[in-house]
Amino acid sequence: MLMVRSLQAAGLALALISGPSLAGPVILTVSGLDEARYPGGVQTFDLEMLRSLGQAEVTTTTIWTEGTRVFTGVPLIRLAETLQINEGHLRLLALNDYQIEFPLHEAGDEAPILAYWMDGAPMSVRDKGPLWVIYPYDSDATYRTDTIFSRSIWQLDRIEVLR
Repeated sequence: MLMVRSLQAAGLALALISGPSLAGPVILTVSGLDEARYPGGVQTFDLEMLRSLGQAEVTTTTIWTEGTRVFTGVPLIRLAETLQINEGHLRLLALNDYQIEFPLHEAGDEAPILAYWMDGAPMSVRDKGPLWVIYPYDSDATYRTDTIFSRSIWQLDRIEVLR
């Protein structure tokens, strides 16, 4: 089951452009952004900044966990829209340097999400955190393919915008 709770992202987009201060540790760094809007073409996010973009919940099983889990995170498309990334590909990178390329046109309104909570708690690096790309695997067979599984990158900490 997918349930999205929307919040207005426009205010955060303005705050990001003007340079927000981090309240907590950086869990995501996005590079390759428009340097006229983002100094050095880079924007960092802490958990609260990601949460303010709007939350989505995905209740699903995965091939990596036991039982049904509830994942909470921000839809990838919402992050892209906030950063004014409208086209191209994204390179998603994990702490261990595993990486995938993601065609932005394949991001939907509700999937994938960048999950920061599993079953209502933050995910440690040991539990595939700080961020894990999650799809609603149980909702549709199109989310149970080798391509989707390979895009379900965990320990995500960096995104590079590729033009």
